[in-house]
Amino acid sequence: MQDKIEKLRELSSQAELGGGIQRIEKQHQAGKLTARERIDLLLDKGTFMEFDKFVTHRCTNFGMEKQKYLGDGVVTGTGLVNGRTVFVFAQDFTVFGGSLSKTLSEKICKIMDMAVNMGAPVIGLNDSGGARIQEGVQSLAGYADIFLRNTLSSGVIPQISAIMGPCAGGAVYSPALTDFIFMVKSYMFLTGPDVIKTVTNEEVTKEDLGGCSVHNATSGVAHFATENDTDCIVKVRELMSFLPQNNMEEAPFKATIDDANRLETIVPDNPNMPYDMKEVIKKVVDDGHFFEVQEDFAKNIIIGYARLNGKTVGIVANQPQVLAGALNVDASVKAGRFVRFCDAFNIPLLTLVDVPGFMPGVSEEKGGIIRHGAKLLYAYCEATVPKVTLITRKAYGGAYDVMSSKHLRGDINYAYPTAEIAVMGPEGAVKILSRKEISEASDPVAKEKELVQEYRDTFANPYRAAELGYIDEIIEPAVTRPKLIRAFEMLANKRVGNLPRKHGNIPL
Repeated sequence: MQDKIEKLRELSSQAELGGGIQRIEKQHQAGKLTARERIDLLLDKGTFMEFDKFVTHRCTNFGMEKQKYLGDGVVTGTGLVNGRTVFVFAQDFTVFGGSLSKTLSEKICKIMDMAVNMGAPVIGLNDSGGARIQEGVQSLAGYADIFLRNTLSSGVIPQISAIMGPCAGGAVYSPALTDFIFMVKSYMFLTGPDVIKTVTNEEVTKEDLGGCSVHNATSGVAHFATENDTDCIVKVRELMSFLPQNNMEEAPFKATIDDANRLETIVPDNPNMPYDMKEVIKKVVDDGHFFEVQEDFAKNIIIGYARLNGKTVGIVANQPQVLAGALNVDASVKAGRFVRFCDAFNIPLLTLVDVPGFMPGVSEEKGGIIRHGAKLLYAYCEATVPKVTLITRKAYGGAYDVMSSKHLRGDINYAYPTAEIAVMGPEGAVKILSRKEISEASDPVAKEKELVQEYRDTFANPYRAAELGYIDEIIEPAVTRPKLIRAFEMLANKRVGNLPRKHGNIPL
């Protein structure tokens, strides 16, 4: 028996070395942790249970039968994050550059299946050179097997991807199908610089194609930019603290000593004075803590998680400091996907509105603002979770409708006395409605100013909407926190469903 135990220990040690000491050192020299070090950092200490530690590839082409490593380039298993079960895989770049073989994909698929069966999140730590060329179509089949599970798991369990090394070619589509993507200083792209050089004769770098800044600020593929492996994993753990285990559960409660009845000065009285909507959020939520998602992309809209009296809420808010908070293509897509995730996982939605409308312009129209704006509209209409909306200032035109209005089944809709709810802004409305009267006036400038104020007093305020029942209550800014907390508490047992169907047809 002792001999067998010694053999087990020897094989385990061999498997834990991956591609060997030299390759591990090379990984460290590149400023990267190994797959096992990443898992150790991600999971609560001592909770990792590994699967398929001794699996090896089955390829016999190109002399591969002589090159076998236990584990075959990925470490898989389960453990705890903040005391709750997760399933995890970490690609091991020290073994064939983390390239995907059929057996490697089988290991990943196995834990993905287990995660769905157990109702627990999947976290993938990606660091791979792509498909294992020696295996040909088997490697491609392996990717497709993973893609299928990503898709079938969507909306059932949270799926998190961390790009901690290269992610190229077909490999990019698995992270793209997951709910959130974290990126270290790495890259993702479909076609590399060499291919682009061959096809277009254009010189580009990996960073130009799909570096961390590109995907966080420009393409919107990624949700979080992180400094290094440690920073990335710390942020993954924080995100997990806001999310439920699956679509049948609610997000975990976190006790707070922050007074539920705390009063705050929120938005400046002067409607022309700019303000930062993030500061409004931080003044209202528990302990001033807001976990923002996609901070660098479409900055005219803000999305992220916070807690109100210990309970997770998803927040969507216009940012008046960027493009006046107007909705454009990127903002609509960013917010629409976030709303759908929150709805899938029973996370109540708080919407803070200060929106002058949809962004005008030829580029926006050609870019499909109608189609993309409809995605956000669709998401709010479809959502059945508790929805509380607060209009802080402007809510003009179709954007008023789209931002979780009462007409889209908003449950509780508040407005500040400073709110302006109208088809369009007073200045633009007066120029259309009173063009002749202004032009014929003895003092056109004074007349226009008079009519603008008259329009503002008559229409650009929250009282007409409140008279019609479109606003449930006009509240003083100081009482925002207690009002929101009580609204969500009242909605805690909300039960609303949609018509039976296979699925809707969102305007993709």
